[in-house]
Amino acid sequence: MITLPYLEPDTPFPAVQHALDDPDGLLAYGADLSPCRLLSAYSQGIFPWFSEGEPILWWSPSVRAIIPIDQFKCSKSLGKLIKKQRYTVTLNKDFRAVIQECASIPRLHRGNNGTITTSTATWITQDMIEAYIQLHELGLAHSVEVWDNDQLVGGLYGVAVGRVFCGESMFHHQPNTSKLALAHLVAHMQKHQCSFIDCQLPTEHLSSLGAQSIPRSSFITELRALNQTLDSEGYICSEYTHRWQPQPITL
Repeated sequence: MITLPYLEPDTPFPAVQHALDDPDGLLAYGADLSPCRLLSAYSQGIFPWFSEGEPILWWSPSVRAIIPIDQFKCSKSLGKLIKKQRYTVTLNKDFRAVIQECASIPRLHRGNNGTITTSTATWITQDMIEAYIQLHELGLAHSVEVWDNDQLVGGLYGVAVGRVFCGESMFHHQPNTSKLALAHLVAHMQKHQCSFIDCQLPTEHLSSLGAQSIPRSSFITELRALNQTLDSEGYICSEYTHRWQPQPITL
């Protein structure tokens, strides 16, 4: 029988080393998806992942997948697509549309026994959508959009913690457009001296893009060192705000 800490709205997260081994990384349940809770979670290497009808589940896996910005792998097909300059890529132009598109396609699903499968049921519930939109409106969640004229054909979104981008989801409606969004995010982060993209769970696909697997303890150490999101008075740092201003992204 699994025993998990229950979080009231004002209960702090338990230390991540107390996360379960099976299923790997399950830390707690309950609380809410308020901006303060979400920022606290991502700042500690924790993220929500649950399906419709389940309580809010909080995770911090023992092994974390990251893409160091200087080790992103651009495939030949992606390189050819970039050279064609067919698409326009933007930052934070239409966050709502991106997260809604991500919610509409099949995703990885973690079963009760910890196995991960592809399912048509989305974990990006309506409550999640509204929570991340609110976080975006506060300047903490961000999107990259790929446009074919005025049609949104690819993109991604996530939460930035200091100089780390915690990726949540991506989508594509035309070949390689989600990878194109990622390549432009990498370029934008390089321009602003950011460090790595948190991909949460390792997969073969992510490995092909340059993702590495590191222990949770190493991930948390690096995340803390790079977390310059709020100033000493609790306001979002001006440098952070400047970094994520809506803008076109070019390579």
